[in-house]
Amino acid sequence: MSRSAPDGPENPAPLSATDRGRTAPVPAVAVVLVAPRSPGNIGMVARAMANFGVRDLRLVAPCDHLAAEARKFAVEGADRLETATLYPDLAGALADCRWSVATTRRTGRRRGAALDVSRVPELAAALGPGERLALVFGREDAGLASREVALCSHTATIATPGPLGSLNLAQAVLICLYELRRAAPASSAPAERPGLGELEPLFAQMTAVLERIAFFNPHRPEHVLTPLRRIYTRGIDERRELALLRSLWGRLGDSINDWRGRRRGDENRGKTG
Repeated sequence: MSRSAPDGPENPAPLSATDRGRTAPVPAVAVVLVAPRSPGNIGMVARAMANFGVRDLRLVAPCDHLAAEARKFAVEGADRLETATLYPDLAGALADCRWSVATTRRTGRRRGAALDVSRVPELAAALGPGERLALVFGREDAGLASREVALCSHTATIATPGPLGSLNLAQAVLICLYELRRAAPASSAPAERPGLGELEPLFAQMTAVLERIAFFNPHRPEHVLTPLRRIYTRGIDERRELALLRSLWGRLGDSINDWRGRRRGDENRGKTG
């Protein structure tokens, strides 16, 4: 059955299998569809929401959102259909939201200056504890009416350079949620970066192997070793990467035979001045 009120931050709904394991979920956001006419489109929106861990689906005067077609296209996001909140009008759907963004491709004096969708995360970042951001999407064929846009605190548009300006409903939802997810801070702890001192054993392994195969001029080893040290110092971001490289250089050191070929710098031996 559909809910009569959305889950609040003090009583969040449990995560589905689709949600578990996701990192950096989008901020507290409600997806509001105004008078959607296709159950399939509602289902695809529910799937997009599941992709990004968003649960709060609000439907204003919708078609049958529990139809077989909606469930078919929702796939693992079908639980969003079951818990969707139904409203008779947009004002009711927005009543508990701090900010609301009307998505539209039409601009004009009455609609105000539209944000690019990439700036919507700035609104999410300004949310206080317990506050929500509503993303509002209009009808598939006509979008949002001007009176509906006027109910929202902001408008946003998704720039499309091609001749066809409008997007499929689910595509528009997906892009907006992606922008919010892209700007969200990572929820998992960052990998621990090794200290410079931890790199020295790696450099010792590397130097021993390169010296053994006469890769550098023994009279000017810094010409090769310094750039290689710089590359590794800048490029190793995690301890597991350091462990992998140490294992690699260790195996190389164990497997190579003593080098009997020409050594760099040999051509300079015996020369003076």
